[in-house]
Amino acid sequence: MLSENNKVRRLGQIFTTNIKGQLPPLVTTDCVIQDQGNASPRFVRCTTYCFPSTADMAKQSQVPLAAVIKPFATLPANEAPIYIVNHGETGPLRCNRCKAYVCPYMQFIEGGRRYQCGFCNCVNEVPPFYFQHLDHIGRRVDYYERPELSLGSYEFIATLDYCKNNKPPNPPAFIFMIDVSYSNIKSGCVSLVCEELKTLLDKLPREDQAETSAIRVAFVTYNKVLHFYNLKSSLAQPQMLVVSDVGEMFVPLLDGFFVNVHESRSVINNLLEQIPEMFGDTNESETVFAPVVQAGLEAMKAAECSGKLFIFHSSLPTAEAPGKLKNRDDRKLVNTDKEKTLFQPQSNCYETLAKDCVANSCCVDLFLFPNQYVDVATMGIVPSYTGGTLYKYNNFQIQTDAEHFLNDLRKDVQKPIGFDAIMRVRTSTGFRATDFLGSMYMNNTTDVELAAIDCDKAITVEFKHDDKLNEENGALIQCALLYTNVAGQRRLRIHNLALNCTSQLTDLYKSCETDALINFFAKSAYRAILSQPLKTVREILVNQTAHMLACYRKNCASPSSVGQLILPEAMKLLPVYMNCLLKSYVLLGSPDLSTDERGFQRLLVTSMDVSSTQSFFYPQLLPIPVKIYTEDFPSAVRCSEERLSDGGIFLLENGINMFLWLGLSSQPELIQSIFNVPSFAHINTDITLLPEVKSPYSKKLRSIIDSLRRQSPRSMKLVIVKQKDKPDMIFRQFLVEDKGLYGGASYVDFLCYVHKEIRQLLT
Repeated sequence: MLSENNKVRRLGQIFTTNIKGQLPPLVTTDCVIQDQGNASPRFVRCTTYCFPSTADMAKQSQVPLAAVIKPFATLPANEAPIYIVNHGETGPLRCNRCKAYVCPYMQFIEGGRRYQCGFCNCVNEVPPFYFQHLDHIGRRVDYYERPELSLGSYEFIATLDYCKNNKPPNPPAFIFMIDVSYSNIKSGCVSLVCEELKTLLDKLPREDQAETSAIRVAFVTYNKVLHFYNLKSSLAQPQMLVVSDVGEMFVPLLDGFFVNVHESRSVINNLLEQIPEMFGDTNESETVFAPVVQAGLEAMKAAECSGKLFIFHSSLPTAEAPGKLKNRDDRKLVNTDKEKTLFQPQSNCYETLAKDCVANSCCVDLFLFPNQYVDVATMGIVPSYTGGTLYKYNNFQIQTDAEHFLNDLRKDVQKPIGFDAIMRVRTSTGFRATDFLGSMYMNNTTDVELAAIDCDKAITVEFKHDDKLNEENGALIQCALLYTNVAGQRRLRIHNLALNCTSQLTDLYKSCETDALINFFAKSAYRAILSQPLKTVREILVNQTAHMLACYRKNCASPSSVGQLILPEAMKLLPVYMNCLLKSYVLLGSPDLSTDERGFQRLLVTSMDVSSTQSFFYPQLLPIPVKIYTEDFPSAVRCSEERLSDGGIFLLENGINMFLWLGLSSQPELIQSIFNVPSFAHINTDITLLPEVKSPYSKKLRSIIDSLRRQSPRSMKLVIVKQKDKPDMIFRQFLVEDKGLYGGASYVDFLCYVHKEIRQLLT
C-alpha cells in the first residue's frame, strides 16, 4: 500500500520546510518536521502544492484548489514550539496596502530601508525600530534571530488595537451545565460527572509558565428549570438560586457565580457531593435546552469574558420553553427530495442563538446521552457554529461507557484552546480564498469568526483564480488568527505557505495530495446535502472524480490502449477513498440508518483535519500476529474481508470506533494471554478494557491500543468482536473495500464504474 511505502521511506526522517511547493510526507507517516520558512504540514495541508497558472487550466483539470488549516495543531515534544514575537507598542509590522503581516516573503531593499510585500508587491518604509542592514546576498543580518523572517509559523503579542473596545480581555471562563432530569440521574451520568470534576478542575488549561490556570469556573444544573450556584470562597455551603421563568432567561447572581478553583475549592467540592443527592429521587423527565445555552451566554456577557459551556444533556428538549423541539424523525423521507430537511434544523431559534454565542465568544461543547431520537441536526448547530465539539453516547451505561466518556471529557477540558478568535486568509495576487468549510460562523466573506478554536479543529479553505498566476513567484498563502489565550492575553498566530505555479498539467497532478482532496470533497458534499438531493451530490462526486482522472489520461499519460485505466501516481488511492466517502452513513440513502447518527457524523466531519478524515473514511486494519511483541508497530492491511482469517486477531480503528476482532480458531494460548480465560468460548465480549495480563503479547496489544487512542482527538471505546457473533455484522460495515451492508459498491465495482465514465469522457 502507498501509505506503508511512504511510512518506510520517511520514518524517523526529518522533513524541512525550506523549499517552495514541496510535497510533505503523508499524514500516516511518523517523521520530525523542521520549520525553515513554510508552515509545517501539521498546520496546513493543500490539495495540490503546485497551482495551475490560469483559471482555464484549473477548470480543465477540475482539481479543487484548497488548503486544510489547523491553526492550533499540537506539535510533538521533539519539534520546536511556536516562537512568540513582540514588536512593542506599535504592534506587528504589516504591509500598508494589503495588511499582510511581516513574513519570510517580504523582500528588503534599498539597504534595508524599505521592503516589498510578497503578497501585493507594495513597497513599504521600514520603521526605525525595525531597521537592520542587509548582507552580501541582500538578506537582513538579523534574519535568523527573527522568527517572523525565517519561519513559516510564529505568534505576535497583540496590542490594545486588537482588543475589543481597546482594553485587555478578561481571562476566559468555563461553565459546567448538568442536566439533572430522571434519565441522566438514573443512568448514573450525573454522579459520574460530579465525581470526575473534583479532580479534573485541577487540570484546566494554563499558559506554559503559569503555576495555575487563570480560567474561572461556574456551575448550573437544570431540568425544566435552571439552578444557579453561589460558590463564593467565604461561604461554608453553596447557595442555590432557581430561575423557573425559562422564557426570559437571566442570571440571578454575578458575584460568586464565577470563581477561582483554588480559592473556592471546598465550596465546589461540597456542591459536587450534593448535586447527585439533591436530585437523587427526581421524577422530572422533561428538559429545556435553548434557555441553558442562553443562561451561559448571559453570564459571559455580564462578566465581560469569553469562555466555554460544557453541557451534559440527555433527551429531546420537549418542555415548554424557547427552543422546544418535537420528534420529527421520519425515515420515509430518505431518498426523496425532502431528505435534506432531516439534516436542517427544525427551527431557526438555535441558529440565532448560536450566532449570538459567536458574537459574544461563548463556545459550546455538548455531551449527549440519548436513549432515543434527540434531533442532533438541530441541537448540534450550537457547538458547530461556535467552534465547539459534539459527543454522543447512545444508551449510556456506566459499566460499559463510563471510561469512554470520561476519557473524552478529560481530553476535552485539558486541550489547548484559543477564544474570541477571528481568522483571515490572505493570498498573493492572482487568486483568493472564496469558500470556507468548518465549525465556525461567517458574518462576511473574509472573516472566519470563532467563539473558540482548539487543537483538533481544522478549517478547509477553497481558492479561485481572479487573474493569471506568475510561475516564477508562485502562490503565497498567509493565515492570520487573532485570539485570546487561556491566560487572557491577545495573540496573533501566523502561518505562511509558498506553493509553486505551473502551466503544465503534469506538474499539477504530480503535486496533488489525495488525503487533502478527500477532506475537501467530504466537507463540500456534507454541506451540499443541506440544499441538494443526495442523488445529485453523489453524482457530482463521481463526475468530478472521473473528470480529474480523464483529464490526466488525455493530457499527461503516455499513449496506450483505451481499455487501460491509468491513474496519476499521487492519486492512486483517489477511487478507493472516494468510494468510501460515497458509502459513508451521511451519503448512503438507507432508511435503516439512524437519522441522529447521520446528523452526528455530518457535523463531526465538518471540523476534521486531514488525518482524521483519512482514518474516518478508510479505517486502519491491523493484524496482531503471534510474535507482535517483537515488532515495532503492526503494518496496516487493506480494509477487506479477504484479509481476515479464522485463526487471526485484528484491531480496527477509524478515530471514532475501535474493534478487536477474534477469529473462530484463534489460538487458545493467545486468548489466554489477552483475556486470562482458557478458550474462545469463555471470552466476555462486554468488557471495554483489556485485563492487565502480564504476558508480553498482552502488554504489546495494550500499548498499541493506548498509542492509537493518544493520537486520536476522541477516546475510542473498544468493542470485542467474535467472528460470526452478532457484532460481527457491525464490524464488517467498516471493511470499506467490500460491498456495503446498507448499499454502496465494492472498491472493484466502483473502479470499473469510474473507468467506464472516464472512457465515455474520452470518446
